[in-house]
Amino acid sequence: MKDRESVKALLGEGVRDGVYPGAVVLASWRRERVFFEAAGRSVITPWEAPMERTTVFDLASLTKPLATTMALMKLVDEGNIDLDEPIQKVLDWVLPEDKSGLTCRLLLCHAAGFPSWHPFYLELEAFPLALRETQLRRWLMERPLAYEPGTDTVYSDLGFMVLKWVVERASGMPVPDYLRAHFFVPLGLGNTFLGHAAGGLRLKDSQFAATEYCSWRRRVMLGQVHDENAHALGGYSGHAGLFSNAEEICVLADLLMQHYRGERRDFFRPETVRAFLRRQNLTHKSTWALGWDTPSEESSSAGCHFSAKSVGHLGFTGTSIWMDLERDVIVIFLTNRIHPTRKNEKIRAFRPRIHDRIREALDAHSAS
Repeated sequence: MKDRESVKALLGEGVRDGVYPGAVVLASWRRERVFFEAAGRSVITPWEAPMERTTVFDLASLTKPLATTMALMKLVDEGNIDLDEPIQKVLDWVLPEDKSGLTCRLLLCHAAGFPSWHPFYLELEAFPLALRETQLRRWLMERPLAYEPGTDTVYSDLGFMVLKWVVERASGMPVPDYLRAHFFVPLGLGNTFLGHAAGGLRLKDSQFAATEYCSWRRRVMLGQVHDENAHALGGYSGHAGLFSNAEEICVLADLLMQHYRGERRDFFRPETVRAFLRRQNLTHKSTWALGWDTPSEESSSAGCHFSAKSVGHLGFTGTSIWMDLERDVIVIFLTNRIHPTRKNEKIRAFRPRIHDRIREALDAHSAS
Protein backbone atom coordinates (compact mmCIF):
# COMPACT_ATOMS: atom_id res chain seq x y z
CA MET A 1 0.00 0.00 0.00
CA LYS A 2 1.36 3.42 -0.96
CA ASP A 3 1.90 5.92 1.86
CA ARG A 4 2.13 3.06 4.37
CA GLU A 5 4.52 5.09 6.52
CA SER A 6 1.98 7.89 6.89
CA VAL A 7 -0.61 5.48 8.32
CA LYS A 8 2.01 3.89 10.56
CA ALA A 9 3.07 7.32 11.82
CA LEU A 10 -0.49 8.25 12.72
CA LEU A 11 -0.91 4.94 14.55
CA GLY A 12 2.17 5.78 16.62
CA GLU A 13 0.91 9.31 17.18
CA GLY A 14 -2.16 7.81 18.86
CA VAL A 15 0.14 6.10 21.37
CA ARG A 16 2.22 9.22 22.05
CA ASP A 17 -0.87 11.43 22.47
CA GLY A 18 -2.54 9.03 24.90
CA VAL A 19 -5.42 8.09 22.63
CA TYR A 20 -4.70 4.46 23.58
CA PRO A 21 -1.83 2.47 25.11
CA GLY A 22 -1.72 0.32 21.98
CA ALA A 23 -3.53 -0.52 18.77
CA VAL A 24 -3.69 -2.88 15.80
CA VAL A 25 -4.88 -1.84 12.34
CA LEU A 26 -5.67 -4.24 9.52
CA ALA A 27 -6.80 -2.85 6.17
CA SER A 28 -7.92 -5.16 3.38
CA TRP A 29 -8.70 -4.41 -0.27
CA ARG A 30 -10.14 -7.15 -2.46
CA ARG A 31 -9.05 -9.81 0.06
CA GLU A 32 -5.45 -8.53 0.11
CA ARG A 33 -4.10 -7.44 3.53
CA VAL A 34 -2.56 -4.18 2.37
CA PHE A 35 -1.79 -2.78 5.83
CA PHE A 36 -1.37 -4.75 9.05
CA GLU A 37 0.53 -3.11 11.91
CA ALA A 38 0.61 -2.99 15.71
CA ALA A 39 1.80 -0.13 17.91
CA GLY A 40 2.27 0.55 21.61
CA ARG A 41 1.48 -1.79 24.47
CA SER A 42 -1.27 -4.29 25.16
CA VAL A 43 -0.78 -3.96 28.92
CA ILE A 44 0.70 -1.05 30.90
CA THR A 45 -0.39 -2.06 34.41
CA PRO A 46 0.10 -4.09 36.61
CA TRP A 47 2.94 -5.10 34.23
CA GLU A 48 3.86 -4.24 30.65
CA ALA A 49 3.61 -6.14 27.37
CA PRO A 50 4.01 -5.04 23.74
CA MET A 51 1.06 -4.95 21.38
CA GLU A 52 1.31 -7.63 18.71
CA ARG A 53 -0.63 -8.17 15.49
CA THR A 54 -1.93 -11.40 17.06
CA THR A 55 -3.13 -9.77 20.33
CA VAL A 56 -6.62 -10.89 21.35
CA PHE A 57 -9.08 -8.09 22.20
CA ASP A 58 -12.30 -7.88 24.16
CA LEU A 59 -14.45 -6.72 21.25
CA ALA A 60 -17.30 -5.39 23.44
CA SER A 61 -20.23 -4.37 21.21
CA LEU A 62 -18.66 -5.86 18.08
CA THR A 63 -20.31 -8.93 19.61
CA LYS A 64 -23.59 -7.57 18.26
CA PRO A 65 -22.72 -7.79 14.52
CA LEU A 66 -20.00 -10.46 14.60
CA ALA A 67 -21.72 -12.97 16.90
CA THR A 68 -25.41 -12.39 17.62
CA THR A 69 -26.24 -10.97 14.17
CA MET A 70 -24.16 -13.63 12.39
CA ALA A 71 -26.12 -16.34 14.21
CA LEU A 72 -29.44 -14.70 13.35
CA MET A 73 -28.39 -14.29 9.73
CA LYS A 74 -27.75 -18.03 9.53
CA LEU A 75 -31.06 -18.89 11.19
CA VAL A 76 -32.94 -16.55 8.84
CA ASP A 77 -31.08 -17.98 5.86
CA GLU A 78 -32.16 -21.50 6.83
CA GLY A 79 -35.78 -20.45 7.34
CA ASN A 80 -35.77 -20.96 11.11
CA ILE A 81 -36.56 -17.31 11.90
CA ASP A 82 -38.75 -14.74 10.17
CA LEU A 83 -37.43 -11.23 10.85
CA ASP A 84 -40.96 -9.79 11.00
CA GLU A 85 -42.64 -12.50 13.07
CA PRO A 86 -43.25 -11.58 16.74
CA ILE A 87 -40.42 -13.06 18.78
CA GLN A 88 -42.86 -14.54 21.29
CA LYS A 89 -43.66 -17.20 18.67
CA VAL A 90 -40.01 -18.24 18.62
CA LEU A 91 -39.50 -17.93 22.35
CA ASP A 92 -42.76 -19.68 23.12
CA TRP A 93 -43.37 -17.24 25.96
CA VAL A 94 -46.37 -15.03 26.53
CA LEU A 95 -44.84 -11.55 26.48
CA PRO A 96 -46.42 -8.52 28.18
CA GLU A 97 -48.73 -6.56 25.93
CA ASP A 98 -46.23 -3.75 25.26
CA LYS A 99 -43.69 -6.31 24.00
CA SER A 100 -45.98 -8.78 22.26
CA GLY A 101 -45.32 -7.28 18.81
CA LEU A 102 -41.53 -7.11 19.06
CA THR A 103 -39.69 -8.60 16.08
CA CYS A 104 -36.09 -9.43 15.31
CA ARG A 105 -36.04 -6.61 12.76
CA LEU A 106 -36.99 -4.05 15.39
CA LEU A 107 -34.44 -5.42 17.85
CA LEU A 108 -31.62 -5.56 15.28
CA CYS A 109 -32.31 -1.92 14.34
CA HIS A 110 -32.44 -0.70 17.96
CA ALA A 111 -36.04 0.39 17.45
CA ALA A 112 -37.79 -2.03 19.84
CA GLY A 113 -38.46 0.36 22.70
CA PHE A 114 -35.77 -0.78 25.12
CA PRO A 115 -33.61 1.80 26.90
CA SER A 116 -29.90 1.82 26.18
CA TRP A 117 -28.49 0.24 29.34
CA HIS A 118 -29.14 -0.72 32.94
CA PRO A 119 -26.68 -1.92 35.64
CA PHE A 120 -28.34 -5.32 36.10
CA TYR A 121 -25.08 -6.76 37.42
CA LEU A 122 -25.50 -4.95 40.73
CA GLU A 123 -28.74 -6.85 41.34
CA LEU A 124 -27.75 -10.10 39.62
CA GLU A 125 -24.77 -10.76 41.87
CA ALA A 126 -27.21 -11.61 44.68
CA PHE A 127 -28.42 -14.64 42.67
CA PRO A 128 -26.62 -17.93 41.88
CA LEU A 129 -25.20 -17.92 38.36
CA ALA A 130 -27.61 -20.63 37.24
CA LEU A 131 -30.60 -18.40 38.06
CA ARG A 132 -29.38 -15.11 36.63
CA GLU A 133 -30.64 -15.50 33.06
CA THR A 134 -34.12 -16.34 34.36
CA GLN A 135 -34.07 -13.35 36.69
CA LEU A 136 -32.85 -11.03 33.92
CA ARG A 137 -35.61 -12.26 31.62
CA ARG A 138 -38.22 -11.49 34.27
CA TRP A 139 -36.84 -7.98 34.82
CA LEU A 140 -36.61 -7.19 31.10
CA MET A 141 -40.15 -8.35 30.46
CA GLU A 142 -41.66 -6.60 33.49
CA ARG A 143 -40.02 -3.21 33.03
CA PRO A 144 -41.95 -0.78 30.82
CA LEU A 145 -40.46 0.15 27.46
CA ALA A 146 -38.88 3.56 27.03
CA TYR A 147 -40.89 4.35 23.88
CA GLU A 148 -43.36 2.72 21.53
CA PRO A 149 -41.58 0.18 19.28
CA GLY A 150 -40.92 1.42 15.77
CA THR A 151 -41.28 5.12 16.65
CA ASP A 152 -37.69 5.92 17.64
CA THR A 153 -34.14 4.56 17.61
CA VAL A 154 -32.18 4.13 20.84
CA TYR A 155 -28.98 2.11 20.69
CA SER A 156 -29.60 -0.68 23.22
CA ASP A 157 -27.67 -3.48 24.87
CA LEU A 158 -30.94 -4.74 26.31
CA GLY A 159 -32.46 -5.56 22.94
CA PHE A 160 -29.49 -7.74 22.07
CA MET A 161 -29.80 -9.57 25.39
CA VAL A 162 -33.25 -10.59 24.18
CA LEU A 163 -31.86 -11.62 20.77
CA LYS A 164 -29.51 -14.07 22.51
CA TRP A 165 -32.56 -15.96 23.80
CA VAL A 166 -34.10 -15.90 20.31
CA VAL A 167 -30.96 -17.50 18.85
CA GLU A 168 -30.84 -20.16 21.53
CA ARG A 169 -34.52 -21.03 21.25
CA ALA A 170 -34.49 -21.15 17.44
CA SER A 171 -31.26 -23.15 17.22
CA GLY A 172 -31.67 -25.37 20.28
CA MET A 173 -28.04 -24.59 21.21
CA PRO A 174 -26.16 -22.17 23.48
CA VAL A 175 -24.89 -19.26 21.38
CA PRO A 176 -21.16 -20.12 21.82
CA ASP A 177 -21.80 -23.70 20.63
CA TYR A 178 -23.83 -22.49 17.66
CA LEU A 179 -21.13 -20.03 16.58
CA ARG A 180 -18.35 -22.59 16.98
CA ALA A 181 -20.24 -25.20 14.96
CA HIS A 182 -21.32 -22.92 12.12
CA PHE A 183 -18.50 -20.37 11.87
CA PHE A 184 -15.49 -20.52 14.17
CA VAL A 185 -14.49 -24.16 13.63
CA PRO A 186 -15.25 -24.33 9.86
CA LEU A 187 -13.28 -21.11 9.35
CA GLY A 188 -10.36 -22.25 11.52
CA LEU A 189 -10.70 -19.41 14.03
CA GLY A 190 -8.63 -20.62 16.96
CA ASN A 191 -8.57 -17.34 18.92
CA THR A 192 -12.21 -16.28 18.55
CA PHE A 193 -14.60 -17.15 21.36
CA LEU A 194 -17.47 -15.97 23.53
CA GLY A 195 -17.18 -15.62 27.29
CA HIS A 196 -14.65 -17.40 29.45
CA ALA A 197 -13.41 -19.91 26.86
CA ALA A 198 -9.84 -18.60 26.94
CA GLY A 199 -8.75 -21.24 29.44
CA GLY A 200 -9.80 -24.01 27.08
CA LEU A 201 -7.83 -22.35 24.29
CA ARG A 202 -4.75 -22.20 26.55
CA LEU A 203 -4.18 -18.51 25.92
CA LYS A 204 -1.77 -16.66 28.19
CA ASP A 205 -2.51 -13.30 29.83
CA SER A 206 0.22 -11.75 27.67
CA GLN A 207 -1.80 -12.61 24.55
CA PHE A 208 -4.66 -10.27 25.54
CA ALA A 209 -5.13 -6.52 25.41
CA ALA A 210 -5.99 -5.32 28.90
CA THR A 211 -9.05 -3.17 29.51
CA GLU A 212 -10.11 -1.15 32.54
CA TYR A 213 -9.31 -1.36 36.20
CA CYS A 214 -12.78 -2.36 37.38
CA SER A 215 -13.74 -0.95 40.79
CA TRP A 216 -16.53 -3.56 41.06
CA ARG A 217 -14.20 -6.52 40.49
CA ARG A 218 -11.16 -4.71 41.93
CA ARG A 219 -8.68 -5.65 39.23
CA VAL A 220 -7.55 -4.81 35.72
CA MET A 221 -9.57 -6.92 33.31
CA LEU A 222 -7.34 -9.17 31.25
CA GLY A 223 -8.77 -12.09 29.27
CA GLN A 224 -12.18 -11.67 30.93
CA VAL A 225 -15.07 -9.66 29.59
CA HIS A 226 -15.03 -6.00 30.55
CA ASP A 227 -18.79 -5.45 30.30
CA GLU A 228 -20.22 -5.86 33.79
CA ASN A 229 -23.62 -7.21 32.75
CA ALA A 230 -22.02 -9.79 30.45
CA HIS A 231 -19.65 -10.80 33.24
CA ALA A 232 -22.53 -11.28 35.69
CA LEU A 233 -24.30 -13.50 33.14
CA GLY A 234 -21.37 -15.89 32.89
CA GLY A 235 -19.05 -14.04 30.52
CA TYR A 236 -21.24 -13.14 27.57
CA SER A 237 -24.68 -12.17 26.35
CA GLY A 238 -26.07 -10.95 23.03
CA HIS A 239 -24.45 -7.54 23.42
CA ALA A 240 -20.90 -8.30 24.63
CA GLY A 241 -18.45 -11.09 25.36
CA LEU A 242 -16.76 -11.81 22.00
CA PHE A 243 -12.95 -12.00 21.90
CA SER A 244 -10.81 -12.19 18.78
CA ASN A 245 -7.81 -10.70 16.99
CA ALA A 246 -7.57 -8.58 13.86
CA GLU A 247 -6.75 -11.41 11.44
CA GLU A 248 -9.66 -13.60 12.55
CA ILE A 249 -12.09 -10.68 12.53
CA CYS A 250 -11.00 -10.08 8.96
CA VAL A 251 -11.81 -13.70 8.09
CA LEU A 252 -15.39 -13.11 9.33
CA ALA A 253 -15.58 -9.81 7.45
CA ASP A 254 -14.24 -11.45 4.27
CA LEU A 255 -16.92 -14.12 4.61
CA LEU A 256 -19.66 -11.50 4.67
CA MET A 257 -18.09 -9.44 1.89
CA GLN A 258 -17.71 -12.43 -0.43
CA HIS A 259 -21.30 -13.54 0.10
CA TYR A 260 -22.57 -9.97 -0.31
CA ARG A 261 -20.73 -9.71 -3.62
CA GLY A 262 -21.94 -13.14 -4.78
CA GLU A 263 -18.44 -14.62 -4.84
CA ARG A 264 -19.47 -17.56 -2.64
CA ARG A 265 -22.66 -19.18 -1.34
CA ASP A 266 -21.51 -21.82 1.11
CA PHE A 267 -22.39 -20.18 4.44
CA PHE A 268 -25.34 -17.98 3.36
CA ARG A 269 -27.35 -17.12 0.30
CA PRO A 270 -25.98 -13.79 -1.00
CA GLU A 271 -29.47 -12.27 -0.93
CA THR A 272 -29.71 -12.91 2.82
CA VAL A 273 -26.43 -11.10 3.47
CA ARG A 274 -27.48 -8.21 1.24
CA ALA A 275 -30.76 -7.89 3.12
CA PHE A 276 -28.96 -7.73 6.48
CA LEU A 277 -26.39 -5.17 5.31
CA ARG A 278 -28.94 -2.79 3.77
CA ARG A 279 -30.01 0.31 5.73
CA GLN A 280 -33.55 -0.31 6.98
CA ASN A 281 -34.84 3.25 7.49
CA LEU A 282 -37.28 2.02 10.13
CA THR A 283 -37.39 5.35 11.94
CA HIS A 284 -36.64 8.96 11.03
CA LYS A 285 -32.91 9.47 10.43
CA SER A 286 -32.00 5.97 11.60
CA THR A 287 -28.69 4.78 10.13
CA TRP A 288 -29.12 1.13 11.12
CA ALA A 289 -29.00 -1.92 8.90
CA LEU A 290 -29.74 -5.27 10.61
CA GLY A 291 -27.26 -5.45 13.48
CA TRP A 292 -24.84 -3.16 11.62
CA ASP A 293 -24.61 0.62 11.45
CA THR A 294 -24.08 2.64 8.26
CA PRO A 295 -22.24 5.96 7.85
CA SER A 296 -24.05 9.02 9.14
CA GLU A 297 -24.13 12.07 6.90
CA GLU A 298 -22.04 14.11 9.33
CA SER A 299 -19.29 13.19 11.80
CA SER A 300 -19.24 9.48 10.98
CA SER A 301 -16.67 7.40 12.85
CA ALA A 302 -15.82 5.95 9.42
CA GLY A 303 -14.48 9.33 8.32
CA CYS A 304 -15.19 10.96 4.98
CA HIS A 305 -14.27 8.33 2.39
CA PHE A 306 -16.46 5.29 3.03
CA SER A 307 -19.30 5.06 0.53
CA ALA A 308 -22.98 5.10 1.47
CA LYS A 309 -22.92 1.34 0.86
CA SER A 310 -20.76 0.70 3.92
CA VAL A 311 -21.49 -0.99 7.25
CA GLY A 312 -19.64 -0.90 10.52
CA HIS A 313 -19.80 -0.99 14.29
CA LEU A 314 -17.94 0.29 17.33
CA GLY A 315 -17.04 -1.41 20.60
CA PHE A 316 -16.80 0.42 23.94
CA THR A 317 -13.35 -1.00 24.71
CA GLY A 318 -11.90 0.87 21.72
CA THR A 319 -12.61 -1.49 18.83
CA SER A 320 -14.22 -0.93 15.44
CA ILE A 321 -14.77 -2.38 12.00
CA TRP A 322 -15.92 -0.68 8.80
CA MET A 323 -16.58 -2.42 5.50
CA ASP A 324 -17.10 -0.55 2.23
CA LEU A 325 -19.31 -2.99 0.32
CA GLU A 326 -19.09 -0.99 -2.90
CA ARG A 327 -15.31 -0.62 -2.99
CA ASP A 328 -14.47 -3.97 -1.34
CA VAL A 329 -12.52 -2.42 1.54
CA ILE A 330 -12.34 -3.60 5.16
CA VAL A 331 -10.69 -1.62 7.96
CA ILE A 332 -10.34 -3.17 11.43
CA PHE A 333 -9.08 -0.81 14.15
CA LEU A 334 -8.54 -2.39 17.56
CA THR A 335 -7.33 -0.46 20.62
CA ASN A 336 -7.32 -0.79 24.40
CA ARG A 337 -8.33 2.84 24.86
CA ILE A 338 -10.09 2.16 28.21
CA HIS A 339 -6.92 0.70 29.77
CA PRO A 340 -6.63 1.57 32.57
CA THR A 341 -9.68 3.88 32.65
CA ARG A 342 -12.82 4.47 30.58
CA LYS A 343 -12.48 8.21 31.15
CA ASN A 344 -10.16 8.39 28.13
CA GLU A 345 -12.38 9.46 25.20
CA LYS A 346 -9.73 10.82 22.83
CA ILE A 347 -10.51 8.06 20.35
CA ARG A 348 -13.73 9.82 19.26
CA ALA A 349 -11.79 12.47 17.37
CA PHE A 350 -8.94 10.15 16.38
CA ARG A 351 -10.91 7.29 14.81
CA PRO A 352 -12.21 9.29 11.78
CA ARG A 353 -8.68 10.62 11.22
CA ILE A 354 -7.11 7.19 10.93
CA HIS A 355 -9.94 5.94 8.71
CA ASP A 356 -9.42 8.92 6.40
CA ARG A 357 -5.64 8.38 6.34
CA ILE A 358 -6.08 4.68 5.48
CA ARG A 359 -8.66 5.32 2.78
CA GLU A 360 -6.52 8.03 1.16
CA ALA A 361 -3.56 5.62 1.13
CA LEU A 362 -5.77 2.84 -0.26
CA ASP A 363 -7.14 5.08 -3.00
CA ALA A 364 -3.56 5.92 -4.03
CA HIS A 365 -2.72 2.21 -3.93
CA SER A 366 -5.69 1.17 -6.07
CA ALA A 367 -5.01 3.92 -8.60
CA SER A 368 -1.45 2.76 -9.18
